[in-house]
Amino acid sequence: MKLFLRLSLITAGFTLIFIIVFISWFWICYNAVVTINPKKRVIIDRGMGIASISIKLADAGVINNPLVFRIGAQFDGLSKKLRAGEFHFAAGLSAREVAQHIAAGQIVQRRLTIPEGLSSAQIIDMVNNATGLVGTIRLKSIAEGSLFPDTYFYVWGDSRKALILRMEKLMKKAVAEQWENLSPKSILKTKEELQILASIIEKETGVNAERARISAVFQNRLRRGMRLQSDPTVVYALTRGKRRLNRRLTYADLRKNSPYNTYLHHGLPPAPIASPGYDSLRAAAQPLVSKELYFVADGMGGHAFARTLKDHNRNVAKWRRKRGKVN
Repeated sequence: MKLFLRLSLITAGFTLIFIIVFISWFWICYNAVVTINPKKRVIIDRGMGIASISIKLADAGVINNPLVFRIGAQFDGLSKKLRAGEFHFAAGLSAREVAQHIAAGQIVQRRLTIPEGLSSAQIIDMVNNATGLVGTIRLKSIAEGSLFPDTYFYVWGDSRKALILRMEKLMKKAVAEQWENLSPKSILKTKEELQILASIIEKETGVNAERARISAVFQNRLRRGMRLQSDPTVVYALTRGKRRLNRRLTYADLRKNSPYNTYLHHGLPPAPIASPGYDSLRAAAQPLVSKELYFVADGMGGHAFARTLKDHNRNVAKWRRKRGKVN
């Protein structure tokens, strides 16, 4: 009996020592820093359990021991809080810090910047090629000029459809805001006309200070029943925004029979020719007060404006001379 007791005590002692050693080893491993390359990227898919997550982290070199990670995360109450998404892990993190990082949802924020003046086809191409988004967008389902140019943030696994809906919502909001601020001097009658004119202004100039002035020229011409004679509308008539023209317009181009050709048809085109930004929408709603009816490139990145055809022809001659020197 005494021998049995002695053996039991020895066994219990060894067991206790083993438990203490195991706990000490586990605690050291769980809190030990793992040296990895900076910004190690790991994608945790939706529906992955802690076992799959720990193996994926170990395969990526973010943690050393999947078992230690699983036990530690459960001990900290984080095992059911681990989030799906794209994560970047810097060097010098312990397994515990990795678990806390994932449970806190510190997901990588990706961005997609849509420049002003792109067509819907160009924007859809950018969205369809954006890394990390799911689904495919078809051009026929998107109206021209309906996608607001801006920088959009998203996370891995977001849908392209949801991103497109955000763009459409922002465009409607921007148009509505500028329609509320429509100048009494404006000739525009509907929000649709505002958006169409803004798209033409967007394609005519990249100089923000000129936008309201160009808006005034176009609205003065509309008021007098003159054709807009805007080159970008002819480019759109030729390409429908699906490609770059990559050449200068010819006289034959100006005679192309299209409702978008403002050299042939009076008034605004039937729809936008691009996605205007906020500044062009504001310029369309609040044109500069002027009597100018013409403008042409000045050869220095901006435009020369004129009230009369005589002055305009003089500006055109100057531009042609400058263009000849460049060529």
